This record gives sequence, C-alpha cells and structure tokens, in this order.
Amino acid sequence: MSVSEARLAQIANRFAELEARLASGTLEGPDFIAASRDYAELEPVARVAREIADMRAELASLAALDDPDMRELADEELRRIHADLPQAEHRLAIAMLPRDSADSRPAMLEIRAGTGGDEAALFAADLFRMYERYAAEQGWRVEVVSVNANDIGGYKEVVANVAGNGVFAKLKFESGVHRVQRVPVTESGGRIHTSAATVAVLPEPDEVDVRIEDKDLKIDVYRASGAGGQHVNTTDSAVRITHLPTGTVVTCQDGRSQHKNKDKAMQVLRARLFEAQRDAAQGEEAEARKAMVGSGDRSERIRTYNFPQGRVTDHRINLTLHRLPEILEGPGLAELIDALIAEDQAKRLAAMDG
Repeated sequence: MSVSEARLAQIANRFAELEARLASGTLEGPDFIAASRDYAELEPVARVAREIADMRAELASLAALDDPDMRELADEELRRIHADLPQAEHRLAIAMLPRDSADSRPAMLEIRAGTGGDEAALFAADLFRMYERYAAEQGWRVEVVSVNANDIGGYKEVVANVAGNGVFAKLKFESGVHRVQRVPVTESGGRIHTSAATVAVLPEPDEVDVRIEDKDLKIDVYRASGAGGQHVNTTDSAVRITHLPTGTVVTCQDGRSQHKNKDKAMQVLRARLFEAQRDAAQGEEAEARKAMVGSGDRSERIRTYNFPQGRVTDHRINLTLHRLPEILEGPGLAELIDALIAEDQAKRLAAMDG
C-alpha cells in the first residue's frame, strides 16, 4: 500500500507542529495531556513516514547517478532499497490504521468461573495468574479490586485493574469464554472434565468520560462473607452499588475499609458504564467488529486449554500451540496475543483495500 508524497509531508508537518507546541511551554493541564497523547500516537507513524521519505529520496538520487565507477555500488543499493521499501510502506499502512481511542488506556480485567463448579473456579484462578505474569513481563501494574474465593484456592470471581502502556490494546482480544479440558484435582477416577471461565476486559475511563450522578446510585453496606479473616466479617465494610438508570450492580467486599470498597466499586462501575457507552456509540460498526478477530462478545468461546494434549487452541484464528505450560506461566501468552493483533491488522487492511 503506497502512500503519496503529499500524505508523507502532511504527517511530517503535523508531527513538527506537535513537537513545537510541546516545547513552547505554553500548554498546561488538559491541553498538555491531549497534546502529549497525540504526540505519543503520531511518533511511530512519523518515524516510519520519515524512513519512507528518505528511501524515496535516495532512490531518486541513485537513479540519477551517471558516474560509471559508482554504478555497481549504486545498483546494489537500489536493489536493497527496492526490497526494504515495500516492508516500510506496509508498516506505515498498519501504523495509520484507525486506532481504537481506548487502546492506550488501562483496563479492568474481570474473570468469572463458569460451568464446572470448583474446577471452573480453580481454572479462573489459573487464568488470573497467567495474566498477572504476562502483565509483569510487560512492566504493567496489577491491582486486585475485588475477589470472591472458594475454599480450595479457586476464584468464583476476580476483578483487577491493569495499568501500564497500551494495556487495553493488547488485552482486548482476551474477552470471551475460555474452556479447559483436564482431570480436576477433585476427581478420583481420572476422568477428563470440561469447565469454563469468562474473561471480560474493559477499558478504564477517566472520571470525565462517564458522568455518574449521586441521585442515580443506590448504595448498600453489609457484612462481608467468605474468606478474609475476622476483621472483614465483623464490620459492615462490604459495599453494593446499584446504578438505577441501567440496573448495573457492582459489589466489593475485599478490604476492611468501607470507604476503600466504595471507591473500588465505583471504579468498576465506571468501567462497565463506559463499555456500554462505547457499544452504543459504535452502533452500525457492530457488524464490522464481528467481521474482525472475534466480536468481543463475552459469550463467544474463544480458546481451549487441553491439558492431556498440552495444547492451547484459539478458535478465532485457528491457531494451536503445543506450549500449554509456557502459556499459563505467562511468556507463551505473548505469542497468542501478537498473533491475534496481527490477524486483526491484516483483516482491517484488507477491508480498506477492498
């Protein structure tokens, strides 16, 4: 996909303008944040555009060279540039694809045990540890917002905030139903069971993105239940918030402090309402999203983890990797996520060309 000289110049001019604005020292508050975000998004595009412009200029210069003594070297350099230029133009085409405005945001990661009882809860805990390890490799920070554990170390539900560079861009394809096939630790007969857990990845909004009026909230406090020690269970620290206009209910009973639990519950509520706003705003784009790598529908079965065969299969891109332990330990997950991102980019490029 070739880019015109005019478009390359437009990218360079826009980037120079942003550099000058940021260096001027006149931007403050929201204006500085907005300009910094624009700069960070445009910088990789401008870098590749500059590379292409330099290659094209060198091609013209080499083609015009009429020194016989330099012709052989010039021809060798021409061949190298002709080989490298299409790759650079492809990188630029990918960098110029319309970005999801939420890609650079932190994310709320929600994992819930599905069918399978205790085994499903154990699998939900395995998935959470997998994402924790992957996040650590990316240099991200994971903070548990709420957790509902069972008596054998499984999670009926766990919600965590994942903060860092490009979190939502990399984790957004993880939303959906994850299925596991293995012999449960509770199974004495050695039979393979199939269980499932649901993963939801929601971009975390700024407070200005979602307006929540106090009059739209019903807040209940109650005594926490389950594991957590005597302090958790002897005070009314658990919080349930109901957003009356939408019927969205969020609970948090993870800490001793009612105030902290309320703050965490509001954090989750904002993320869920923001995602609902995004879905509504996309409207006509919904069908287009389904044509890409998965629909993001949480009821869609996206991946199977088969322990007897040591394999993980992503059903959206028909990719099977026989590296299950490495994937659950975190490092192998990067290959799956990178493959999903590459497939999404390829499909969007094809849609633009078509």
